[in-house]
Amino acid sequence: MSTATPTTSPAPSRTSGMELERVSPVVAAFRDAFTVTQRNLIALRRVPQALIFATIQPVMFVLLFVYVFGGAIQAPAGGSYVNYLIPGVFVQAVVFGAVGTAVGLAADLQTGLLERFRSLPMARSAVLTGRTFADLARNLFVVTLMGVVGFLVGFRIETNFASYLLGMMLVLGLGYALSWVFATVGLLVGDPEAAQAAAFPVMAPLVFASSAFVPVETMPSWLQGFATYQPVSVVATATRALMIGPVFAGLPADASTAAWSLGALAWIVGIVLVAAPLAVRKYRRTV
Repeated sequence: MSTATPTTSPAPSRTSGMELERVSPVVAAFRDAFTVTQRNLIALRRVPQALIFATIQPVMFVLLFVYVFGGAIQAPAGGSYVNYLIPGVFVQAVVFGAVGTAVGLAADLQTGLLERFRSLPMARSAVLTGRTFADLARNLFVVTLMGVVGFLVGFRIETNFASYLLGMMLVLGLGYALSWVFATVGLLVGDPEAAQAAAFPVMAPLVFASSAFVPVETMPSWLQGFATYQPVSVVATATRALMIGPVFAGLPADASTAAWSLGALAWIVGIVLVAAPLAVRKYRRTV
């Protein structure tokens, strides 16, 4: 009598260890960028002096221009100089803050941190994107604080709060765009002190040869064309038009706030489209 050997079905296979999650490259790049952003924000929290000095400088500009130079500067249409000044200080604060991108990347390059990042299984774009996102968050804190200071020294919204927020978005957009410009500067020089010095020739003409602090009409005629249509002036003018109205921003009564806002947006997008590929290209060649 033969004994039948029972047949057993194979047990379902179980994968041991961690399962690899399939993620699209775009999602993975955003995750890596978010991680690098967190790293940069944590570093900023551990060195609060950098954030403190980044906020003290714009406050000093407000106090200096309001209480020292304010009496000698005539705002357009007989408006309040404080109302004219504060949107310009918002723009000045994010332009100066964008220099931190150059200094931070140069420091990471000098310490070899960027080379360690390259050895990790992460998106190459995450290092630069994470740095610019962190600087965007820092600029958000700075302009929010500057808004509080502005209201304390007499700034008042002459339009509505929604337009005020739109103006703030343009200001932050310009700061983010210039972060990509100064990222290239930081990668080019590779030294924090040199990066700060190299950023000044780019930053100074944009801020001081603009409508950030004084009306363009007070400048020499040969300078007015550049001062009117360079990105800092266009964003400052659009921000003023949104916050206090086009007439008090120095524009004609029939000027379109929407047109100036679109012009500011065009500058922001254009700078990012040009500067971001250049920064990524320099990063790939440097690291």
